[in-house]
Amino acid sequence: MDAYSIPKNTRIGHIHLKVSNLDRALEFYRDLLGFEVTQSYGDQAVFLSAGGYHHHIGLNTWNSKDSPPAPKTGVGLFHTAILYQERKELAEILDRLQKADYPLTGAADHGVSEAIYLDDPDGNGVELYWDRPSQEWPRDPEGKIKMYTRPLDLKSLLAEL
Repeated sequence: MDAYSIPKNTRIGHIHLKVSNLDRALEFYRDLLGFEVTQSYGDQAVFLSAGGYHHHIGLNTWNSKDSPPAPKTGVGLFHTAILYQERKELAEILDRLQKADYPLTGAADHGVSEAIYLDDPDGNGVELYWDRPSQEWPRDPEGKIKMYTRPLDLKSLLAEL
């Protein structure tokens, strides 16, 4: 097969998650994280957006209504990553999560980005992060990106507020 490189401006457009309870999922994605509902299909599916896009997140119960969470081990989605444009925006959502007493599963500085991790009500992993400007990304002597995982200083992040 011939070598192929995906076009450089290609982006992942949206995710569509199976959930066990649509109302509970909406409490998380709409009410806590702040996504806006753009379309509903009764009690079976909802599409949500940031900033007026047709949808960034789809939620449905077509094959998963009242199902238990997917097991943590085995194949499947590790997490959905939601990109914030500014560090202050990440601080704002962290503050909101803390005020709601919503548990985090982790927080990390990856050199290229800072991220907080949590699970949605169905146990799906969610990463909330912002990217540092690319000129600040750590690189090796050949110029290749050299990511790492270090503890994120949450106090420093919240100082953005």
